Amino acid sequence: MDGSARRARPVHTSLRWKIAALAAATACLVATAVGVLVHLWTAQDIRDRAAARAFNAVYSAMDVYRRTGTLADGAELDPDELPAELRHPADGDRHTAYDGRVEGNLGPSVWAAQRTGGPGSPVLAVRVNTGPDRYGLRRLDVTMTVASLVALAAAAPLAAYGAGLLARRLRRVSETAARISAGDLDARTGPTKGRDEVAEIAATVDLMADSLGRRLRTERRFTADVAHELRTPVGGLLAAVDLLPPGETEDLLRARVRDLRGLVEDLLEISRLDAGAEQPVRARVPLGAVVAEAVARTGLATEVVVAPRAVDVEQATDPEREADRQRDSGTPPEPDARPESDTPPESDTPPGGGAGTVETDPRRLERIVGNLVVNAHRHGRTPVQVTVEGRTVVVRDHGPGFPADLLLHGPRRFHTGAAERGSGHGLGLTIATGQARLLGAELRLENAPDGGAVATLRLPD
Repeated sequence: MDGSARRARPVHTSLRWKIAALAAATACLVATAVGVLVHLWTAQDIRDRAAARAFNAVYSAMDVYRRTGTLADGAELDPDELPAELRHPADGDRHTAYDGRVEGNLGPSVWAAQRTGGPGSPVLAVRVNTGPDRYGLRRLDVTMTVASLVALAAAAPLAAYGAGLLARRLRRVSETAARISAGDLDARTGPTKGRDEVAEIAATVDLMADSLGRRLRTERRFTADVAHELRTPVGGLLAAVDLLPPGETEDLLRARVRDLRGLVEDLLEISRLDAGAEQPVRARVPLGAVVAEAVARTGLATEVVVAPRAVDVEQATDPEREADRQRDSGTPPEPDARPESDTPPESDTPPGGGAGTVETDPRRLERIVGNLVVNAHRHGRTPVQVTVEGRTVVVRDHGPGFPADLLLHGPRRFHTGAAERGSGHGLGLTIATGQARLLGAELRLENAPDGGAVATLRLPD
Protein backbone atom coordinates (compact mmCIF):
# COMPACT_ATOMS: atom_id res chain seq x y z
CA MET A 1 0.00 0.00 0.00
CA ASP A 2 1.19 3.52 -0.75
CA GLY A 3 2.87 4.90 2.35
CA SER A 4 1.94 8.47 1.53
CA ALA A 5 -1.72 7.67 1.83
CA ARG A 6 -1.25 6.03 5.15
CA ARG A 7 -2.21 8.32 7.98
CA ALA A 8 -1.23 7.56 11.54
CA ARG A 9 -4.18 6.82 13.71
CA PRO A 10 -4.52 9.35 16.51
CA VAL A 11 -4.00 8.12 20.02
CA HIS A 12 -7.37 8.03 21.73
CA THR A 13 -9.04 6.55 24.75
CA SER A 14 -11.30 3.60 24.06
CA LEU A 15 -15.01 4.35 24.02
CA ARG A 16 -15.43 1.32 26.25
CA TRP A 17 -13.55 2.92 29.12
CA LYS A 18 -15.16 6.28 28.56
CA ILE A 19 -18.62 4.74 28.93
CA ALA A 20 -17.49 2.68 31.92
CA ALA A 21 -16.03 5.80 33.57
CA LEU A 22 -19.21 7.75 32.85
CA ALA A 23 -21.32 4.97 34.33
CA ALA A 24 -19.08 4.81 37.41
CA ALA A 25 -19.20 8.59 37.84
CA THR A 26 -22.98 8.55 37.47
CA ALA A 27 -23.27 5.75 40.03
CA CYS A 28 -21.04 7.70 42.43
CA LEU A 29 -23.16 10.83 42.03
CA VAL A 30 -26.39 8.88 42.57
CA ALA A 31 -24.98 7.07 45.61
CA THR A 32 -23.70 10.35 47.07
CA ALA A 33 -27.02 12.12 46.47
CA VAL A 34 -29.01 9.26 47.98
CA GLY A 35 -26.62 9.06 50.95
CA VAL A 36 -26.88 12.79 51.63
CA LEU A 37 -30.68 12.76 51.37
CA VAL A 38 -30.98 9.74 53.65
CA HIS A 39 -28.59 11.29 56.16
CA LEU A 40 -30.46 14.62 56.23
CA TRP A 41 -33.88 12.95 56.46
CA THR A 42 -32.75 10.60 59.22
CA ALA A 43 -31.10 13.41 61.20
CA GLN A 44 -34.26 15.50 60.96
CA ASP A 45 -36.38 12.52 61.94
CA ILE A 46 -34.17 11.89 65.00
CA ARG A 47 -34.58 15.53 66.05
CA ASP A 48 -38.34 15.54 65.51
CA ARG A 49 -38.85 12.32 67.46
CA ALA A 50 -36.64 13.64 70.30
CA ALA A 51 -38.66 16.88 70.43
CA ALA A 52 -41.93 14.90 70.59
CA ARG A 53 -40.58 12.73 73.42
CA ALA A 54 -39.37 15.79 75.35
CA PHE A 55 -42.71 17.57 74.80
CA ASN A 56 -44.67 14.59 76.14
CA ALA A 57 -42.22 14.10 79.01
CA VAL A 58 -42.72 17.73 80.16
CA TYR A 59 -46.48 17.27 80.08
CA SER A 60 -46.27 14.16 82.30
CA ALA A 61 -43.68 15.71 84.65
CA MET A 62 -45.78 18.90 85.04
CA ASP A 63 -48.83 16.83 85.91
CA VAL A 64 -46.89 14.93 88.59
CA TYR A 65 -45.32 18.11 89.94
CA ARG A 66 -48.66 19.93 90.25
CA ARG A 67 -50.32 16.96 91.94
CA THR A 68 -47.55 15.84 94.28
CA GLY A 69 -45.03 18.67 94.30
CA THR A 70 -42.26 16.22 93.38
CA LEU A 71 -40.18 15.97 90.24
CA ALA A 72 -40.60 12.96 88.00
CA ASP A 73 -37.56 11.06 86.82
CA GLY A 74 -35.58 13.22 84.37
CA ALA A 75 -37.36 16.48 85.21
CA GLU A 76 -35.44 19.48 86.56
CA LEU A 77 -36.27 22.98 87.81
CA ASP A 78 -34.27 25.79 86.23
CA PRO A 79 -31.28 23.57 85.27
CA ASP A 80 -28.01 25.36 84.49
CA GLU A 81 -27.69 23.69 81.06
CA LEU A 82 -31.10 24.94 79.92
CA PRO A 83 -30.80 26.88 76.64
CA ALA A 84 -31.27 30.63 76.96
CA GLU A 85 -34.43 30.71 74.84
CA LEU A 86 -36.18 28.47 77.39
CA ARG A 87 -35.07 30.22 80.61
CA HIS A 88 -37.65 32.98 80.51
CA PRO A 89 -40.69 31.81 78.55
CA ALA A 90 -43.25 34.57 78.00
CA ASP A 91 -46.24 32.32 78.64
CA GLY A 92 -47.14 29.12 80.40
CA ASP A 93 -47.08 26.92 77.28
CA ARG A 94 -44.61 24.12 76.59
CA HIS A 95 -41.63 24.96 74.38
CA THR A 96 -38.77 22.93 72.88
CA ALA A 97 -35.23 23.84 71.84
CA TYR A 98 -32.27 22.02 70.25
CA ASP A 99 -28.94 22.00 72.09
CA GLY A 100 -26.01 20.93 69.90
CA ARG A 101 -23.44 20.74 72.72
CA VAL A 102 -21.76 17.37 73.28
CA GLU A 103 -20.23 16.45 76.64
CA GLY A 104 -18.88 12.92 76.66
CA ASN A 105 -21.77 10.58 75.80
CA LEU A 106 -24.32 13.32 76.39
CA GLY A 107 -25.56 15.38 73.50
CA PRO A 108 -26.72 16.66 71.21
CA SER A 109 -29.97 17.10 73.13
CA VAL A 110 -33.52 18.38 72.75
CA TRP A 111 -35.00 20.34 75.69
CA ALA A 112 -38.65 20.89 76.55
CA ALA A 113 -39.66 23.42 79.27
CA GLN A 114 -42.78 24.98 80.85
CA ARG A 115 -43.35 27.40 83.74
CA THR A 116 -44.79 25.73 86.84
CA GLY A 117 -47.04 28.71 87.57
CA GLY A 118 -47.43 32.36 86.60
CA PRO A 119 -44.74 34.83 85.51
CA GLY A 120 -41.50 34.52 87.48
CA SER A 121 -42.27 30.96 88.60
CA PRO A 122 -39.63 28.21 88.20
CA VAL A 123 -39.25 26.51 84.82
CA LEU A 124 -39.65 22.74 84.71
CA ALA A 125 -37.45 21.21 81.99
CA VAL A 126 -36.84 17.76 80.52
CA ARG A 127 -33.78 16.83 78.46
CA VAL A 128 -33.78 14.09 75.78
CA ASN A 129 -30.32 12.87 74.73
CA THR A 130 -30.03 12.07 70.96
CA GLY A 131 -26.47 10.69 71.26
CA PRO A 132 -27.46 7.02 70.80
CA ASP A 133 -29.61 7.90 67.82
CA ARG A 134 -26.72 9.95 66.35
CA TYR A 135 -24.43 6.96 66.77
CA GLY A 136 -26.94 4.87 64.87
CA LEU A 137 -26.95 7.57 62.16
CA ARG A 138 -23.17 7.33 61.82
CA ARG A 139 -23.43 3.56 61.50
CA LEU A 140 -26.08 4.06 58.81
CA ASP A 141 -23.72 6.40 56.93
CA VAL A 142 -20.91 3.85 57.05
CA THR A 143 -23.24 1.07 55.93
CA MET A 144 -24.52 3.11 53.00
CA THR A 145 -20.95 4.04 51.99
CA VAL A 146 -19.83 0.43 52.01
CA ALA A 147 -22.97 -0.67 50.14
CA SER A 148 -22.39 2.06 47.53
CA LEU A 149 -18.78 0.98 47.01
CA VAL A 150 -19.82 -2.66 46.66
CA ALA A 151 -22.54 -1.70 44.16
CA LEU A 152 -20.04 0.44 42.24
CA ALA A 153 -17.51 -2.40 42.15
CA ALA A 154 -20.20 -4.69 40.73
CA ALA A 155 -21.63 -2.12 38.31
CA ALA A 156 -18.33 -0.94 36.81
CA PRO A 157 -17.39 -4.32 35.23
CA LEU A 158 -20.94 -4.71 33.92
CA ALA A 159 -20.77 -1.22 32.42
CA ALA A 160 -17.37 -1.99 30.92
CA TYR A 161 -18.68 -5.24 29.43
CA GLY A 162 -21.74 -3.56 27.93
CA ALA A 163 -19.61 -0.71 26.61
CA GLY A 164 -17.19 -3.25 25.17
CA LEU A 165 -20.00 -4.82 23.15
CA LEU A 166 -20.91 -1.40 21.78
CA ALA A 167 -17.26 -0.50 21.12
CA ARG A 168 -16.69 -3.75 19.20
CA ARG A 169 -19.65 -3.03 16.97
CA LEU A 170 -18.43 0.51 16.33
CA ARG A 171 -14.88 -0.75 15.72
CA ARG A 172 -16.23 -3.19 13.15
CA VAL A 173 -17.90 -0.31 11.31
CA SER A 174 -14.70 1.76 11.59
CA GLU A 175 -12.56 -1.06 10.19
CA THR A 176 -14.95 -1.47 7.27
CA ALA A 177 -14.77 2.26 6.52
CA ALA A 178 -10.95 2.12 6.72
CA ARG A 179 -10.83 -0.80 4.28
CA ILE A 180 -13.08 1.07 1.86
CA SER A 181 -10.84 4.14 2.19
CA ALA A 182 -7.82 1.94 1.41
CA GLY A 183 -9.44 0.77 -1.83
CA ASP A 184 -11.23 -2.45 -0.82
CA LEU A 185 -14.57 -1.80 -2.49
CA ASP A 186 -15.92 -5.21 -1.45
CA ALA A 187 -15.58 -4.48 2.29
CA ARG A 188 -18.93 -4.57 4.10
CA THR A 189 -19.96 -4.49 7.74
CA GLY A 190 -22.83 -6.90 7.21
CA PRO A 191 -25.76 -7.39 9.56
CA THR A 192 -25.21 -6.31 13.15
CA LYS A 193 -27.06 -7.21 16.31
CA GLY A 194 -29.70 -4.84 17.58
CA ARG A 195 -31.82 -2.14 16.03
CA ASP A 196 -30.08 0.89 17.45
CA GLU A 197 -28.01 3.75 16.09
CA VAL A 198 -24.95 1.53 15.59
CA ALA A 199 -26.90 -0.81 13.32
CA GLU A 200 -28.16 2.23 11.42
CA ILE A 201 -24.59 3.55 10.99
CA ALA A 202 -23.40 0.13 9.79
CA ALA A 203 -26.21 -0.08 7.24
CA THR A 204 -25.44 3.46 6.04
CA VAL A 205 -21.74 2.65 5.61
CA ASP A 206 -22.63 -0.45 3.58
CA LEU A 207 -24.99 1.58 1.38
CA MET A 208 -22.26 4.19 0.92
CA ALA A 209 -19.80 1.44 -0.04
CA ASP A 210 -22.27 0.01 -2.57
CA SER A 211 -22.81 3.41 -4.15
CA LEU A 212 -19.12 4.26 -4.16
CA GLY A 213 -18.24 0.85 -5.59
CA ARG A 214 -20.73 1.26 -8.44
CA ARG A 215 -19.38 4.69 -9.29
CA LEU A 216 -15.74 3.63 -9.19
CA ARG A 217 -16.41 0.49 -11.22
CA THR A 218 -18.27 2.60 -13.77
CA GLU A 219 -15.32 5.01 -13.90
CA ARG A 220 -12.81 2.18 -14.28
CA ARG A 221 -14.89 0.48 -16.95
CA PHE A 222 -15.17 3.77 -18.82
CA THR A 223 -11.40 4.30 -18.59
CA ALA A 224 -10.68 0.78 -19.82
CA ASP A 225 -13.18 1.08 -22.67
CA VAL A 226 -11.82 4.44 -23.78
CA ALA A 227 -8.22 3.21 -23.68
CA HIS A 228 -9.12 0.04 -25.57
CA GLU A 229 -11.07 1.90 -28.22
CA LEU A 230 -8.30 4.48 -28.68
CA ARG A 231 -5.52 1.94 -29.00
CA THR A 232 -6.27 0.99 -32.60
CA PRO A 233 -6.85 4.49 -34.03
CA VAL A 234 -3.76 5.80 -32.22
CA GLY A 235 -1.70 2.98 -33.71
CA GLY A 236 -3.07 3.85 -37.13
CA LEU A 237 -2.34 7.51 -36.53
CA LEU A 238 1.27 6.67 -35.63
CA ALA A 239 1.61 4.62 -38.83
CA ALA A 240 0.16 7.49 -40.83
CA VAL A 241 2.66 9.91 -39.33
CA ASP A 242 5.46 7.68 -40.60
CA LEU A 243 4.25 8.40 -44.15
CA LEU A 244 4.70 12.16 -43.78
CA PRO A 245 7.74 13.75 -45.41
CA PRO A 246 10.59 14.45 -43.02
CA GLY A 247 10.58 17.84 -41.43
CA GLU A 248 9.78 19.84 -38.33
CA THR A 249 6.06 19.23 -38.68
CA GLU A 250 6.56 15.47 -38.96
CA ASP A 251 8.77 15.42 -35.86
CA LEU A 252 6.24 17.43 -33.86
CA LEU A 253 3.33 15.24 -34.91
CA ARG A 254 5.32 12.08 -34.23
CA ALA A 255 6.19 13.27 -30.68
CA ARG A 256 2.56 14.18 -29.94
CA VAL A 257 1.23 10.89 -31.28
CA ARG A 258 3.77 8.95 -29.24
CA ASP A 259 2.71 10.88 -26.14
CA LEU A 260 -0.88 9.99 -26.90
CA ARG A 261 0.04 6.34 -27.37
CA GLY A 262 1.91 6.38 -24.03
CA LEU A 263 -1.18 7.83 -22.35
CA VAL A 264 -3.39 5.11 -23.83
CA GLU A 265 -0.94 2.39 -22.72
CA ASP A 266 -0.88 3.85 -19.20
CA LEU A 267 -4.67 3.86 -19.06
CA LEU A 268 -4.77 0.23 -20.19
CA GLU A 269 -2.22 -0.71 -17.53
CA ILE A 270 -4.22 1.06 -14.83
CA SER A 271 -7.41 -0.64 -15.95
CA ARG A 272 -5.71 -4.05 -15.74
CA LEU A 273 -4.41 -3.24 -12.27
CA ASP A 274 -7.86 -2.10 -11.16
CA ALA A 275 -9.46 -5.25 -12.52
CA GLY A 276 -6.91 -7.50 -10.77
CA ALA A 277 -5.96 -9.07 -14.08
CA GLU A 278 -2.21 -8.66 -13.52
CA GLN A 279 -0.11 -11.40 -11.90
CA PRO A 280 3.60 -11.01 -11.11
CA VAL A 281 6.13 -13.38 -12.65
CA ARG A 282 8.76 -13.66 -9.95
CA ALA A 283 12.41 -14.49 -10.43
CA ARG A 284 15.57 -14.01 -8.40
CA VAL A 285 17.41 -11.06 -9.88
CA PRO A 286 20.22 -8.71 -8.79
CA LEU A 287 18.45 -5.65 -7.45
CA GLY A 288 21.24 -3.19 -8.23
CA ALA A 289 21.52 -4.32 -11.84
CA VAL A 290 17.76 -4.17 -12.41
CA VAL A 291 17.54 -0.67 -10.95
CA ALA A 292 20.54 0.52 -12.99
CA GLU A 293 18.99 -0.90 -16.17
CA ALA A 294 15.65 0.77 -15.42
CA VAL A 295 17.33 4.13 -14.88
CA ALA A 296 19.39 3.74 -18.06
CA ARG A 297 16.26 3.06 -20.13
CA THR A 298 14.77 6.41 -19.12
CA GLY A 299 17.64 8.18 -20.89
CA LEU A 300 17.73 10.81 -18.14
CA ALA A 301 20.86 11.91 -16.28
CA THR A 302 20.45 10.20 -12.93
CA GLU A 303 23.03 9.20 -10.33
CA VAL A 304 22.69 5.58 -9.17
CA VAL A 305 24.34 4.52 -5.91
CA VAL A 306 24.31 0.84 -4.92
CA ALA A 307 25.40 0.31 -1.31
CA PRO A 308 27.61 -2.77 -0.82
CA ARG A 309 26.39 -5.64 1.32
CA ALA A 310 28.15 -6.46 4.59
CA VAL A 311 29.20 -9.85 3.20
CA ASP A 312 30.78 -8.12 0.19
CA VAL A 313 32.82 -5.87 2.46
CA GLU A 314 33.95 -8.86 4.48
CA GLN A 315 34.91 -10.83 1.37
CA ALA A 316 36.84 -7.84 0.03
CA THR A 317 38.70 -7.38 3.33
CA ASP A 318 39.77 -11.00 3.86
CA PRO A 319 42.13 -11.19 0.80
CA GLU A 320 43.81 -7.95 1.87
CA ARG A 321 44.41 -9.33 5.36
CA GLU A 322 45.80 -12.57 3.87
CA ALA A 323 48.17 -10.66 1.59
CA ASP A 324 49.43 -8.56 4.55
CA ARG A 325 49.97 -11.73 6.59
CA GLN A 326 51.96 -13.36 3.80
CA ARG A 327 54.13 -10.24 3.34
CA ASP A 328 54.89 -10.09 7.06
CA SER A 329 55.85 -13.79 7.20
CA GLY A 330 57.86 -13.71 3.98
CA THR A 331 55.70 -16.42 2.42
CA PRO A 332 55.20 -15.96 -1.32
CA PRO A 333 51.60 -15.51 -2.30
CA GLU A 334 49.78 -18.51 -3.59
CA PRO A 335 49.08 -18.53 -7.31
CA ASP A 336 45.54 -17.70 -8.41
CA ALA A 337 43.56 -20.91 -8.64
CA ARG A 338 41.19 -19.42 -11.20
CA PRO A 339 41.01 -21.62 -14.30
CA GLU A 340 42.49 -20.21 -17.44
CA SER A 341 39.51 -18.75 -19.19
CA ASP A 342 38.51 -15.44 -20.61
CA THR A 343 35.06 -15.67 -18.98
CA PRO A 344 34.87 -14.15 -15.49
CA PRO A 345 33.13 -16.16 -12.76
CA GLU A 346 29.43 -15.56 -12.08
CA SER A 347 28.55 -13.40 -9.12
CA ASP A 348 25.39 -12.17 -7.40
CA THR A 349 27.00 -8.77 -7.07
CA PRO A 350 26.17 -6.50 -9.98
CA PRO A 351 28.83 -4.26 -11.48
CA GLY A 352 29.31 -1.17 -9.40
CA GLY A 353 27.48 -2.41 -6.31
CA GLY A 354 26.53 -5.26 -4.03
CA ALA A 355 22.85 -4.89 -3.14
CA GLY A 356 22.33 -8.64 -3.53
CA THR A 357 19.48 -10.49 -5.15
CA VAL A 358 15.75 -10.31 -4.56
CA GLU A 359 12.86 -12.43 -5.68
CA THR A 360 10.47 -10.20 -7.58
CA ASP A 361 9.03 -9.44 -11.00
CA PRO A 362 11.88 -7.59 -12.74
CA ARG A 363 9.63 -6.10 -15.44
CA ARG A 364 7.29 -4.54 -12.90
CA LEU A 365 10.20 -3.42 -10.73
CA GLU A 366 11.72 -1.65 -13.74
CA ARG A 367 8.36 -0.05 -14.42
CA ILE A 368 8.15 1.30 -10.86
CA VAL A 369 11.70 2.66 -10.81
CA GLY A 370 11.37 4.13 -14.30
CA ASN A 371 8.15 5.94 -13.40
CA LEU A 372 9.67 7.33 -10.20
CA VAL A 373 12.74 8.60 -12.04
CA VAL A 374 10.71 10.17 -14.85
CA ASN A 375 8.40 11.76 -12.29
CA ALA A 376 11.41 13.17 -10.40
CA HIS A 377 12.83 14.73 -13.56
CA ARG A 378 9.49 15.97 -14.86
CA HIS A 379 8.15 17.50 -11.65
CA GLY A 380 11.29 18.07 -9.57
CA ARG A 381 14.75 19.45 -10.20
CA THR A 382 18.15 17.91 -10.70
CA PRO A 383 20.23 16.32 -9.40
CA VAL A 384 18.11 13.18 -9.18
CA GLN A 385 19.63 10.37 -7.13
CA VAL A 386 18.68 6.69 -6.93
CA THR A 387 20.07 4.77 -3.95
CA VAL A 388 19.85 0.99 -3.58
CA GLU A 389 20.52 -0.48 -0.16
CA GLY A 390 19.43 -3.95 0.87
CA ARG A 391 15.85 -4.34 -0.37
CA THR A 392 15.19 -0.61 -0.44
CA VAL A 393 15.26 1.72 -3.45
CA VAL A 394 15.15 5.48 -2.79
CA VAL A 395 14.53 8.03 -5.57
CA ARG A 396 15.11 11.65 -4.61
CA ASP A 397 15.01 14.93 -6.47
CA HIS A 398 15.80 18.47 -5.31
CA GLY A 399 12.66 20.24 -6.43
CA PRO A 400 9.70 21.69 -4.49
CA GLY A 401 8.69 18.29 -3.13
CA PHE A 402 5.38 16.47 -3.26
CA PRO A 403 2.29 18.64 -2.72
CA ALA A 404 0.45 18.28 0.58
CA ASP A 405 -2.67 16.97 -1.15
CA LEU A 406 -0.72 14.07 -2.69
CA LEU A 407 0.93 13.21 0.63
CA LEU A 408 -2.45 13.23 2.34
CA HIS A 409 -4.56 11.30 -0.18
CA GLY A 410 -1.96 9.46 -2.26
CA PRO A 411 -1.53 9.50 -6.05
CA ARG A 412 -4.69 10.01 -8.08
CA ARG A 413 -5.05 9.67 -11.83
CA PHE A 414 -5.24 12.92 -13.81
CA HIS A 415 -4.34 14.84 -10.65
CA THR A 416 -0.80 16.22 -10.40
CA GLY A 417 -1.24 18.34 -7.27
CA ALA A 418 0.49 21.71 -7.01
CA ALA A 419 1.20 23.80 -10.10
CA GLU A 420 4.87 24.11 -9.22
CA ARG A 421 5.26 20.37 -9.78
CA GLY A 422 4.83 20.91 -13.50
CA SER A 423 2.49 19.35 -16.05
CA GLY A 424 1.46 15.73 -16.43
CA HIS A 425 -1.45 13.32 -16.28
CA GLY A 426 -0.90 12.02 -12.76
CA LEU A 427 -0.64 8.43 -14.02
CA GLY A 428 3.03 7.68 -13.33
CA LEU A 429 2.77 7.54 -9.56
CA THR A 430 -0.63 5.84 -9.80
CA ILE A 431 0.91 3.03 -11.86
CA ALA A 432 3.94 2.82 -9.57
CA THR A 433 1.66 2.50 -6.55
CA GLY A 434 -0.46 -0.20 -8.20
CA GLN A 435 2.58 -2.19 -9.32
CA ALA A 436 4.15 -1.92 -5.86
CA ARG A 437 0.96 -3.20 -4.28
CA LEU A 438 0.93 -6.11 -6.76
CA LEU A 439 4.52 -7.02 -5.76
CA GLY A 440 3.67 -6.81 -2.06
CA ALA A 441 6.07 -3.88 -1.70
CA GLU A 442 5.62 -0.63 0.19
CA LEU A 443 5.91 2.68 -1.64
CA ARG A 444 6.25 5.67 0.66
CA LEU A 445 6.13 9.23 -0.65
CA GLU A 446 7.47 12.05 1.51
CA ASN A 447 9.45 15.27 1.41
CA ALA A 448 13.03 15.64 2.60
CA PRO A 449 13.65 18.06 5.49
CA ASP A 450 16.06 20.11 3.34
CA GLY A 451 13.74 20.10 0.31
CA GLY A 452 12.97 17.73 -2.51
CA ALA A 453 10.65 14.76 -3.03
CA VAL A 454 11.67 11.33 -1.73
CA ALA A 455 10.06 8.07 -2.94
CA THR A 456 11.07 4.98 -0.97
CA LEU A 457 10.32 1.50 -2.32
CA ARG A 458 10.74 -1.39 0.15
CA LEU A 459 10.55 -4.84 -1.37
CA PRO A 460 9.21 -7.71 0.76
CA ASP A 461 11.53 -10.34 2.25
